[in-house]
Formats: sequence, C-alpha cells, structure tokens
Amino acid sequence: MKYLAVDIGSTYTKVTAIDGDLRKVVGTARAFTTIADDVTQGLDCALAALGDFVWDDMLVCSSAAGGLKMVALGLVPDLTAKAARTAASNAGAKVMQTFAYEISKREEQIIYDLNPDLVLLCGGTDGGNKEVITANARRLCSIEHPFTTIIAGNKSASDDIVEIFEAAGKPYVLTENVMPEFNQLNIEPARDAIRQLFISRIVEAKGLSKVQALTSHQIIPTPLAVLQACELLSRGTELQEGLGDLMAVDVGGATTDVYSMASGEPTMESTLTKGLPEPWSKRTVEGDLGMRYSLPHVLEQMENPSAELRSWVERCVAQPETLALADSEEKQMEELLGSMAVSVAVERHCGRMADVYTPLGLMHTLEGKDLMSVPLMIGIGGVLLGSNHPEEILKGSIYDLRHPEIAKPRHPRFVLDGQYIFAAMGLLSQTNPELAFELMKTTLKDVGTTSRSV
Repeated sequence: MKYLAVDIGSTYTKVTAIDGDLRKVVGTARAFTTIADDVTQGLDCALAALGDFVWDDMLVCSSAAGGLKMVALGLVPDLTAKAARTAASNAGAKVMQTFAYEISKREEQIIYDLNPDLVLLCGGTDGGNKEVITANARRLCSIEHPFTTIIAGNKSASDDIVEIFEAAGKPYVLTENVMPEFNQLNIEPARDAIRQLFISRIVEAKGLSKVQALTSHQIIPTPLAVLQACELLSRGTELQEGLGDLMAVDVGGATTDVYSMASGEPTMESTLTKGLPEPWSKRTVEGDLGMRYSLPHVLEQMENPSAELRSWVERCVAQPETLALADSEEKQMEELLGSMAVSVAVERHCGRMADVYTPLGLMHTLEGKDLMSVPLMIGIGGVLLGSNHPEEILKGSIYDLRHPEIAKPRHPRFVLDGQYIFAAMGLLSQTNPELAFELMKTTLKDVGTTSRSV
C-alpha cells in the first residue's frame, strides 16, 4: 500500500509519499499555498516537485482557511476561559476573548467588533443557575452577525435557549454541558462541534472541495493530525512501546502550537493544585505567534529590537514567501524570532507555581500542568529544520530561573521532526498506526543540549 499525505497549511502545502511495503518515507516536497486563488494550484506544484509517485490512498489535513475565531460566554471568569480554551484545543478554533456573567451592552459591541466565526455559550452546572445563560442567549441573538453559537451549558436551560435562537433565526448547535458538575469538565461534545464547524469551513476554502473529492477520507484540521501523532508517539501501539511523557512545539507561519502528553501532576512536595483538572493530552495554539502572518506580534515580545530586525519583519509580512539565505544575517534574525515564539508559546502552555504561607509553613500552589520533569521536547516547523542551530531556538522552551514560577521542562532532550512529517504521520495513524509510529521514531533527529545560560 502506498500513501500520499497532504498538509495544506496557511503558508506551505506539504506532501509526503509513504511506501507501506518498503516501510519508509520515499519523498517529501512543498510549495507555497495558493489560498488567494485555488489551493489545488499549490498542491499541483508540490506534487510536481515530489516527482513520479502513484498512491493507493490519499490522506489530507488543512489549516489553509485559518482557525475559526471564537469567543466564549460563561458564568465564572476563570472556569469559562479554561473550559473554552480546552474545548478549542486541537479542534481548529482560536479563542479571542472570554466573557463572564451576564454580558453588558458594551460587551455586545465588543463581540460585534470581533466578528467571530463562532461563540461558545456555556454557564451553570446542570440544574444550577439558568438566568445568566438564558439572558446571554437573548443578547447574542441581538448581535447582527451570522456567527454560529455552540450551546454547551446548563441542560435545564437548553429548551428555553433553543426557543430563543429558533425565534431569532440564528444558527446554533446544541451539545452537552462543558461542566455538568462543579470542577468536572465534559469537553469532548463541544470540541466535536467546533471541529465539525472547522471542517465545513476549510472545505469551503478556495479549491479544497476539489481536494476533498480526491480522497475517501474526511479532511481534518492540521492541529488534530499533529496531536494524533504526538499521542501515538507517547503511548505507542499494540506492538511497539511508546516514548512516554513528551512535549512538542510546532512553529508555523500563522501560529505556534504547543503539545504536552503528560499528566502534569506536581513534582514538588507540599503542592496544592488549583483550578480545573488538566487533560493528559493538551494542545494550546498561540494565534499571535507565527513566523510570517503574525510575525509583528512576535517582534512586540522582544526588548529593543534593532532597525534591521524590524525591517526584516516588515518584508516577511509583505511577502510571506520570503526565505532567508543560509548563513545570512537574515537567517540569524529568523532564528532569534523563532526562539522568542517558542519561549512565549511554551510559557503560556505550562502551569504556574506560587508560594503560599500557611499555619503549617510554606506550601506551593500549581495552576495548570507541571511539566518540569518532561524528558523529551520535539521541535516541528521550517524555522527549526532550516536552522544550523535548532537547539538554540528550542532553549526558549526550558525552565528559566529568571521566571521560576513557570513550570517548563528542566532538562529535556531536544529532537526534531527531521522530515517535517508529524502531520502526515497523524493522518497515517488513522489507517496504519504501526507504520506511522515506526516512521516517526526513525525520523526523529537528536539535536542535543538543554542547558540555558542565565
């Protein structure tokens, strides 16, 4: 069996040719994604660069239409934000803003100005408060934008809310409560609803319906494909032992995504956990940290950037296809920007520690995942593969004594997705997980040191 895996990204369209009989990747190629015209043009260019390859099965993922812009409404600020971001994880949505309690007229205007693709409406445990979520449903229906609302709150209010949306003629999806009981998350139904909306959206991108017609498999979001690859590599298969706890950071043109496959339990004694429980398999997407379309936001994170660096960023944003030459000053600037994107993205993904003084003495609190003991960090993305010093870029992902409250990995081993095939292997895992696991292990490239200068 021969497989063709296609990843139509926001910047590049990447193709991977896999020979199941030889059990190897026989070729990879990429071309600039032609999202402005017809994505099949970029795919044709990538296939031409790949050369002669006849496949039996074609698997496709895409993020070419961009992530869905999402806002969330709920009852309690911290719980709403956490539930929304967890639900959006790997489903193809980017949480732009969260709102708590009954929204005001000013907040209605903010939602109007944000012009989201979808709204996650939650609030109240089952049988609990109905007034807030019902009032917010009425306010959402008064906003003159065609966003879809996913209703995922108190089931006791669902009938009233459905009547409100039906009367207003607004699109909605009714699903299960994201928090049926206090501090108990039920994320998968809402995540599935977001994922289905994302899939329908990306297939509407120019030319993607033609690509869908070429495969018998449903096109899935690229972040989901990468997450599936990370989960497979961590857990292993029926015949092959997994690598255990790991993290991955995927630096793309529009976003930087961070994945952690670990329980995130406290590694320090006398530590209490705060907030909602964390999933073992977690993804966060940073829509303001990318190497092309969101590069100005990466620049904003840096102290006193040079005029040359600012000029390079302006050029890359104006011409996303711009590439830095090897061993050039521009390549060094790319690596510097990549390191900043990695540092900030991993910082946002990891949990936070704090000291608390109690009658029993000093104790610690942890909010989020403690990833300090994770032994493996995988780097994914063109800025890493094209660098002569990828370990310097990845150093932004490790524990920093200047910010001891952030539970980043202390001493991970750095490896790269050596052939840029994680998305392809996530796709392949749906039909041949043994082969996908085997190929991922053989293409991991060790890049060494984890020491940080402080």
